[in-house]
Amino acid sequence: MQAVGHMAEFALCPRYERAIAVLGKRWTGLIIRALLDGTCRFNGISSFVPGLSDRLLSERLKELEAEGIVQRRVYPETPVRIEYRLTPKGEDLRPVFDACQHWADAWIEIQGLEPR
Repeated sequence: MQAVGHMAEFALCPRYERAIAVLGKRWTGLIIRALLDGTCRFNGISSFVPGLSDRLLSERLKELEAEGIVQRRVYPETPVRIEYRLTPKGEDLRPVFDACQHWADAWIEIQGLEPR
């Protein structure tokens, strides 16, 4: 019975709920995953996440920037160069994404893909 009470506490946590709302949006996890490898330009992220439209990538990057997870840096060159990187807040997600990868390797089966 104690587990139910613990779950009720979790269900009522607005911070957890907000974190899941931010990170659970379609494509967001893959965008963050791309940036965990380091600074990227728009096209680099786009090629890492096939199927993601430029419009939606731009929207997600703006959302992640507003959340303080991604930093956008503009270099005043000709042509203008824009790079994206994770902020310290974004970098703190690394163990979360590593744990998700570990879980996926152990439990998610994909036809034609050997288990790790």
